[in-house]
Amino acid sequence: MDEPAVIWDRPEPTRRPAPSPLSRESIVQAAIRLADAEGLEAVSVRKVAAELDAGPMRLYGYLSTKDDLLDLMVDAAYGEIPLPEATGQDWRTTLRELGHGIRQVALRHEWFADLLGRRPHLGPQALAYLEASLAALDRADEFATIDEVSRAIRTLHAYLIGALRTEVAERRAERSTGLDKDSWRRKAAPYLTRALSSGNYPTVANFVHNATRQTPDTAFDTGLNHLLAGITPPKPN
Repeated sequence: MDEPAVIWDRPEPTRRPAPSPLSRESIVQAAIRLADAEGLEAVSVRKVAAELDAGPMRLYGYLSTKDDLLDLMVDAAYGEIPLPEATGQDWRTTLRELGHGIRQVALRHEWFADLLGRRPHLGPQALAYLEASLAALDRADEFATIDEVSRAIRTLHAYLIGALRTEVAERRAERSTGLDKDSWRRKAAPYLTRALSSGNYPTVANFVHNATRQTPDTAFDTGLNHLLAGITPPKPN
């Protein structure tokens, strides 16, 4: 008989006592600690087993592949996102809360941003997050059909994935180079001054000299607000 495709369809083995009692929860938390400290590349069944003082073969009773482990880690991360109660709250408020919630998780667990948008997230916590997102629009008068809801959610998720991956990449670059954005701008200033003085990039020059600098918090919130303001389907003629 073929093994079920998703980890949540497979029963967890009966927990055994010492020397090293295991559970999917303890395995996932150990993997998350490794990923938080060293990145996704540090996560392997062997390393997680060592973290738990257990043999790697014991872990294969709880999961079959590293992809299973990543799926469980992603779902645990979704479980950290506070879900709004299903009340009469405005749909934009609900989606704004969910957007900020997923951002906070991605900043706590940068590897989470790497896994967003790869393959469908089907765990119970991910489905609860998706249900809250879809339901907020499905209840709204502006969205007449489930297709309109689907298109809006896809657009929102595309923004979230792009914004979070960009922010995480910038944080990693700052750590690896030791330069924050202002320090990097000062270092690049001589080259940029020469390039902009050529007159070939007038709009870039206007942007560099006159655009308001935003904090990461403000940039994310501004982008999210712009998207939510324009996400409703066009009215038929």
